[in-house]
Amino acid sequence: MSYLDNIKTFVRVYELGNMSAAARDQRISPAVASSRISQLEEYLSVRLFQRTTRMLNATEQGRIFYVGACRILEAIEEAEAEVNNVTQTPRGSLYVAAPLGVGRRLIAPGVPFFKEQYPKIDVRMRLSDRKLDMTAEGLDVSFFLGVPEDSNLRIRKIADCQRVLCAAPRYLSERGHPSSGADLAGKAHDCLNLRYPGAPEFQWPLQTEDGVQRFTVSGPFESDDGDVLTGWALDGHGIILKPVFEIAEHLKSGALVPVLEDTPPIPIQMACLYTHRRRQDPKTRLFIDFMADRINETLSNTMRGL
Repeated sequence: MSYLDNIKTFVRVYELGNMSAAARDQRISPAVASSRISQLEEYLSVRLFQRTTRMLNATEQGRIFYVGACRILEAIEEAEAEVNNVTQTPRGSLYVAAPLGVGRRLIAPGVPFFKEQYPKIDVRMRLSDRKLDMTAEGLDVSFFLGVPEDSNLRIRKIADCQRVLCAAPRYLSERGHPSSGADLAGKAHDCLNLRYPGAPEFQWPLQTEDGVQRFTVSGPFESDDGDVLTGWALDGHGIILKPVFEIAEHLKSGALVPVLEDTPPIPIQMACLYTHRRRQDPKTRLFIDFMADRINETLSNTMRGL
């Protein structure tokens, strides 16, 4: 095994705090991961981790070595990036994350076309409506809707996505149309929320005559999968707040009907996060540029088609 492989495994074990998780991330067995750490410790003649049956904690030497190891890996990445820039043949695997709706409707359809242009870049996608830790997940690019909390990463805004409040005709015939945001915050209507463990109370921001007002809403159903919420809305179980691109087909068919069109939801930002490096990996830049153009075109076509 190469010394570089040992360093890479050490960095992921340090960051994840778990040998098995690091092994999965590196696509090796836990036994191989453990062997690489042991080889590194033997070579350095120090103990990098204190191991117990339940815990794995870095030693002082391990913490010092981690800082230097990150510099080594970053230098290698920058050297590879420069080579790729010179040869114009970017290559390697790119690890990409996105929310389910964004990934399925905007990112995944473009991946084969990106691959046609850059055949030596392999795209590995991770779709989830939960917040992901880019470092822990080993991600290069993470697309998202909203405002990010992690200031240690770079952000690139891609577009403002129009949103809509809507419900099925069946629901509206039984419960009536809401007349204001206050109706949503009360008990007159059921609101279907995208929620995950640890999420705060959900608020829907609407553009009113008095400016943006936020209404705290609730309902009988919640899910951490946006498509599940759409299914519930189609079945007549409540009102949803959705980006137009996610439900355009249902708006066109009349399966979902907009409500409160005089006080629409404010648009939501679509952007991506990527790792802060002195010299950006060209395959990351190429993928972001490619997807940004494609997403903006798709969003424009969607709005024109309504």
